[in-house]
Amino acid sequence: MPRCTRKGCGKDFGEGSTESCTFHPGAPVFHEGLKSWSCCSDKNKPVLDFNEFMNIPGCAETDRHSNEVPVTEQVSGSSTPNANPTKTESDTGKETYSSGVSIPKSQTLGTTLASIPTANLPPPTLVEEEDDLSVSVKPGTTCKRKGCGVTFESDEVNRNGDGEGTKCVYHPAPPIFREGSKGYLCCKRRVLEFDEFLKIEGCKVGRHLFAPKANPNQVPSVSAEELTTCRIDHYQTVDKIHVSVFAKQVDKEKSTVSFEEEKVSISLYLPASRRFVKEIDLFGPINPSASTFQILGTKVELQLQKLDTRSWTILERPQHDLGNISLTFGVTGRTGTVGAKETVLAEENKR
Repeated sequence: MPRCTRKGCGKDFGEGSTESCTFHPGAPVFHEGLKSWSCCSDKNKPVLDFNEFMNIPGCAETDRHSNEVPVTEQVSGSSTPNANPTKTESDTGKETYSSGVSIPKSQTLGTTLASIPTANLPPPTLVEEEDDLSVSVKPGTTCKRKGCGVTFESDEVNRNGDGEGTKCVYHPAPPIFREGSKGYLCCKRRVLEFDEFLKIEGCKVGRHLFAPKANPNQVPSVSAEELTTCRIDHYQTVDKIHVSVFAKQVDKEKSTVSFEEEKVSISLYLPASRRFVKEIDLFGPINPSASTFQILGTKVELQLQKLDTRSWTILERPQHDLGNISLTFGVTGRTGTVGAKETVLAEENKR
């Protein structure tokens, strides 16, 4: 049975099938760990996990599937001397592309990198999921192992016994994208095109994974989340402290910021099950009811309303005496003016 070769589809179909095909007409985009499609990046937000990227629904639809080789767009106006690089493949399956341009040996880093000692670290232990045979599977469900792509037909064909349909050829390790090359950590083959990456055959044979077993040692709560850190900056005016917590794609529905007179509690939910939690013991008192926060695309802005107009030396209350340290307001000159031009003292500080 042929399989649809359009990006984002990959379904098996019979000859003469009139089933509609939902796919991505654009190309995949990988940038700073985020993964998306160029054709629908404004509709489907970029994701971090590769499995989530593969599950992004197609943004275009046609009347039927196709098993034709997809046409790769060629980049015109190349400035390199040789626009058609040559490919060589070693015995280990590693593909090398070269443009024919010779580089002086003095400009290469091969000798330098070869002289750097590498640490002999033990390989990480891979804990693979097992299929829960007690859970019923809907026909048409795709095997969840990377690189397999077999669709479920029945328990007799794909789960029970040792028949040909029960064999799963897959990649046990996650994919790796580095400097344009694509592959899997479990095997050595690397390619440049995303279509060729999807065709990399699995390096291990096992059983299919249609319904993963629940891990009894994993508690589905905050303990399964990864706590992370975020950069915090602040500046102040006469009556307010402006705090910026730099965090991208914060979940606005689940994240919270609470204000107390001498403390601020921040709980931010981030992509890939990451979470930022921090309690700030403030240097001075604030008005909780007049303090606000706003969640933006790349950061969270807090505005803390001071109870008085005294200058804060730092944001957080120190655990020890800072000594004779103060923050000057009203600095003027060529670099501009910061804060007020006149010193403002609270009534209780006037003597």
